[in-house]
Amino acid sequence: MPLTNAEVKNAKPESAPRKLFDSGGLFLHVAPSGTKSWRLKYRFGPKEKLLTFGRYPEVSLSEARERRDAARAHLRANRDPGVEAERERQAAIEAAGARFEASALAWHEDERPRWSPRHAQVVLFALRRDVFPDLGKLPIADITGPMILRTLRKIERRGAVETAKRVMGYISAIFIRAKGEHLVTTNPTVDLIHALKPTPKGAKQPALTTLADLHTLQRLVDNSTAGPPTKLASRLLALTAVRVGVLRTATWAEIGGIEWEAHTPSPDAIWRIPAERMKLVLEHKGDQAFDFDVPLPGPAVDALRALHRLTGRGKLLFPGHHSARLPMSDAAISTLYKRIDGGRYKTRHVPHGWRAAFSTIMNEWAIEHGKEGDRMLIDLMLAHIPKGVSSSELVYMRVKGTARRRVLAETWAAMIADGLDDPMAILDGQAR
Repeated sequence: MPLTNAEVKNAKPESAPRKLFDSGGLFLHVAPSGTKSWRLKYRFGPKEKLLTFGRYPEVSLSEARERRDAARAHLRANRDPGVEAERERQAAIEAAGARFEASALAWHEDERPRWSPRHAQVVLFALRRDVFPDLGKLPIADITGPMILRTLRKIERRGAVETAKRVMGYISAIFIRAKGEHLVTTNPTVDLIHALKPTPKGAKQPALTTLADLHTLQRLVDNSTAGPPTKLASRLLALTAVRVGVLRTATWAEIGGIEWEAHTPSPDAIWRIPAERMKLVLEHKGDQAFDFDVPLPGPAVDALRALHRLTGRGKLLFPGHHSARLPMSDAAISTLYKRIDGGRYKTRHVPHGWRAAFSTIMNEWAIEHGKEGDRMLIDLMLAHIPKGVSSSELVYMRVKGTARRRVLAETWAAMIADGLDDPMAILDGQAR
């Protein structure tokens, strides 16, 4: 039976994606997030293919049927509807003179299925408010770095320094797409990050330093409305105590010693962070001897296995919302902490606070257990260089102390993960 408007309107999400079939291969895809989109299943030659018509209610049932009929007409003429749809889109861009706004909207349409409806609205609002008035009507090939910088400076002048950086990320992704379509030859945003204002440094960053408070925070994160990648980023930040910038730019190639499909222990699991991504003096950034090894405890391996199901096919552990080629926003975890529990954690704990928590709790543990010799290793686990230690001594200490650092990492992780849900429950939205 064909679908009715009432059935489409009242279709509810379930734990797994749903398909409500109409006729002629047309169906409504209902994602667990509640997003509804029209799709057409068809066969061209030996292959079965899928064509997306847009989201409901922006595309109504009657309009989806019209698009299905048009696609079927292409098939009868021995033309692939997917190829024809791409040709029509390219023709629209060319008809607009390859203007920036047309390219930006095409990029937004491409990326939107990967985003939540809310994030898609936020991105489009930022482009319309901050970018299109200056750049929208210009041919994208004529836009230069200084022109983009002037637009970003306007955002900075209203005090929105982080917003300026996010908008630059959107513009960069638009140019990457345009370059792939041969509309431009270069990406003029490449060096602009160095021209933007740095994030203002404030007072000492707040941090919770008791296990009870940290457990409460992490349970609130697990039960928040944030996406699974952001929740798992918070979990891994807590378990490894690395810097936020190092975590969000991590690649799967840096992780070793884990069998992804197995559920067996991984006693040799390691995260090898290249020296160039560490906070080192310039002379050491290209030296492999200064690569930083993070022993991965069991709870961190569990979190990584869950994350691998989401992003393991790509390069980055945490790809960004607006482009899989770029990392997660540097504000993603901090924004989550500011919003949970009515904003109560806004002034109590920031992502960097996990490093302070690790230092405080583990040093107290070392003293209480008569392990004061571990305190220098605890400092090394934060990638700090103890006073009076030379570069060569530092490399030696890191290698020699690997086994003990793994024991300390397991000790910390056991304390932090105590009472928390299995990371796989985060994927299913079943965290308590």
